[in-house]
Amino acid sequence: MPRPFPLRTLAAAVAAALLLVACRPAGEASPVPSGPDASKAPVALTVGLGYIPSVQFAPFYLAQQRGYYSSAGLAVTFQNKIDPDLVTLVGAGSIDIGVADGTSVIPARSQGIPIKYVATIYGTFPSIVFAKASSGITSAADLAGKKIGIPGKYGSSWVMLQALLGSADLKVDDATVVEYPDFGQGVAVQQGAVDAATGFANNEPVQMELAGTDAVVLHVDDVVALPGPGLIVSDATLAAKERAIAGFVSATLEAMREIAADPSSGLDAAIAAVPELGSQRDTQAAILDATIATWSAPGGTADSFGAIDRDGWQASIEYLSKLGLVKNPVKVDDLVQRVLAEPL
Repeated sequence: MPRPFPLRTLAAAVAAALLLVACRPAGEASPVPSGPDASKAPVALTVGLGYIPSVQFAPFYLAQQRGYYSSAGLAVTFQNKIDPDLVTLVGAGSIDIGVADGTSVIPARSQGIPIKYVATIYGTFPSIVFAKASSGITSAADLAGKKIGIPGKYGSSWVMLQALLGSADLKVDDATVVEYPDFGQGVAVQQGAVDAATGFANNEPVQMELAGTDAVVLHVDDVVALPGPGLIVSDATLAAKERAIAGFVSATLEAMREIAADPSSGLDAAIAAVPELGSQRDTQAAILDATIATWSAPGGTADSFGAIDRDGWQASIEYLSKLGLVKNPVKVDDLVQRVLAEPL
């Protein structure tokens, strides 16, 4: 049974010498020594963070502001794009690194888009179904006959909803799916226009509880280990800028660990990058706490940040194939190439 989501909540600069990686045949990578060379110009990386500037991107802001990227010999520029655009732009090499759903990587690679997933950001799949606690919905089985809001029948939320319903031997036709292209499904839940809706563990249910309404959240992790958003790169970019990509991943994971240990550092970094967030500091702090809770897999710790669950990817390939979303056969090694760095 899906579990209700809990709303819970190494300060050190990156060493000058980062240990980067070379590929193993199984898609893993072993550390090799490297570090910035003061005689060389920084490697420019354009990084697509997705959607709009947000507190959820605090690790990237913190790593930039504290010089972690520059210490790795990088000159990083951020852009904000929606997930489908990032997959296409990264595949074409227009953006070096992007944050995208694992469930987007699988069908994209099967259609010939040359991207790989190199580090996990969300170890717990963040796409969820939420409802008011007063609705009586406590499990996927309770969604039978209910109205469920969703932005559209596409993407990670659509895949997640089908998996969640399937865990209770339900199909989408056993509920009434109401589409909200303007992403207004959260308001629809609060107003009673729908009984439940898809959303993100670090967004809608947090906002609902801050407004004084208890929320219940259903997760898909106990059904199938769908890969959450992580860092993607193209094959060509990885081949041309392998050391730079590994340095970026190392610096970002260090910032994640630092924020997990001291969330206020991430909140301050986000407000420095996006000043308007400071007008709702308490709200942003709650969203950041919920975001941190999704960075590790269920039961995991900060030590597992960035890890790639290969078994989970295999299960996801099989599940998305059943849904008809995998155009051509793909293997885990086609999809992931983990970039490791030794602990600082």
